[in-house]
Amino acid sequence: MSTSWKLSAFAPKKAVQAALLTHDELDDWDFDLVISGREIAEDRPQEWVLEGWYPNKPGAAQKSALTNLFAGKAPKITVEKLPDQDWLTLSQQGVEPIRAGPFYIHTPDFAPDPSAINFAIPAAQAFGTGQHETTAGCLEMLAVMRRTGMNARNLADIGTGTGLLGFAALKLWPAARATASDIDPVCVHVIEDNAALNTIRLGPRPGEMAMVIADGMDDLLLRARAPYDLLIANILAGPLTELAPDFAASVPPGGSVLLAGLLTTQEQGIRRAYRRAGFRLTARLARGDWSILWLRRRST
Repeated sequence: MSTSWKLSAFAPKKAVQAALLTHDELDDWDFDLVISGREIAEDRPQEWVLEGWYPNKPGAAQKSALTNLFAGKAPKITVEKLPDQDWLTLSQQGVEPIRAGPFYIHTPDFAPDPSAINFAIPAAQAFGTGQHETTAGCLEMLAVMRRTGMNARNLADIGTGTGLLGFAALKLWPAARATASDIDPVCVHVIEDNAALNTIRLGPRPGEMAMVIADGMDDLLLRARAPYDLLIANILAGPLTELAPDFAASVPPGGSVLLAGLLTTQEQGIRRAYRRAGFRLTARLARGDWSILWLRRRST
């Protein structure tokens, strides 16, 4: 539990999406200032808000950082102090189950669906509960991969969060060797708990998942366990672009990457980066404003 502050800038959808694209191109961003954009209501899809969270009371520098993301006249920035609450956990309480392909994702408060592959993911201090369109889209795309005959013998889930996508891949390819990584150390305990809840074995052997804390592919174990038939990365467009050469070095010819966390407006830039790294598009899904991409590394 900790006190934090929120900054909000209300603007049209296109303006907020353009601001997010600008943010992705910055190298000198204060990473204590975490931002995201969303529509303010389902019945008002063109009205969006750019939100920022900061651990201390934001000053002129943080406000300017947000306003500078907007081209032309920037919207007014409002600031509010958040109570001492675990906001991520609270935001996930009472969420409805979702179905994505053959998967049924629910909190432990709901009964499993006997006709589906079930995952119980409680509210946790990590992202990836299946509620976000990118996570659900990745689950659907994993099912497409399996249905079209792809065989993943060695897979990795980069930026795993709750571990859900790695768990799902192991259910589809139960003999695979799996590695999950995240930059946030809190994910270690989250994944341990979620693995126990969903009968996923942790460890280095086939059919098990190993967990590491790493920034991208920057980890000895993660590199040693390469090459990967399948790399999953549901993160953000900026890191996805930067990781294209590292992913190419970790995936053999014919191997696959599953990318998400990018807006449809960012898709062409991502595809260009991965085309330069030797990948070609195999399939794509669009879920709301988000793209989910399956790419394979070319043989030549």
